[in-house]
Amino acid sequence: YRGEAMILEQLFSGKIRLKLMMRLFLNPNMRVFLWGLEQEFDVSSNFVRQQLAKLQEMKLIQEYENEENAKVKEYGVNRSHPMFSSLRNIILQYAGLDQIVEHILEKLGDVTQVFLTGELAEGKNSHFVDLILVGDVDKLYMIRLIEKVEELIGKKIRIAVFAPQEFSKDKLDGVGTVMELYG
Repeated sequence: YRGEAMILEQLFSGKIRLKLMMRLFLNPNMRVFLWGLEQEFDVSSNFVRQQLAKLQEMKLIQEYENEENAKVKEYGVNRSHPMFSSLRNIILQYAGLDQIVEHILEKLGDVTQVFLTGELAEGKNSHFVDLILVGDVDKLYMIRLIEKVEELIGKKIRIAVFAPQEFSKDKLDGVGTVMELYG
């Protein structure tokens, strides 16, 4: 327990580290580059490098070699870390996605798939939650649920709804980064 408490204390100190955690844990399939993070966070590469090194020391992230350029390092979340699931749940709560699943998806009825798109799917914090729902849902009821959850999480929720018979994975082409939340 003491080791976990120390990791949590180290983890959530500083805005850049929180942004890194968001970026990596919201969509654990994503990999990030030092240069891209420097641009996105508008801080020096040395500072980003230090933060990445601290997360690596805690074994929360891993360094990967870029397939196209061996000099470029990529970073991704370490899914085998014993605290991966717990930390991911904390990040999902921070982003408000847990409330969406709990308050909207579970009450809508016949939802077969849910995809997160937009900035949150890229691991960036955003004022918008962009979702694609597949299922037969009561749209008026969904709108009422969304209004309640938007107040809870302080974000706007934008949803595209497809009936199961009209949805295919090619509908996701051109949407950008997509993360399956449910299904």
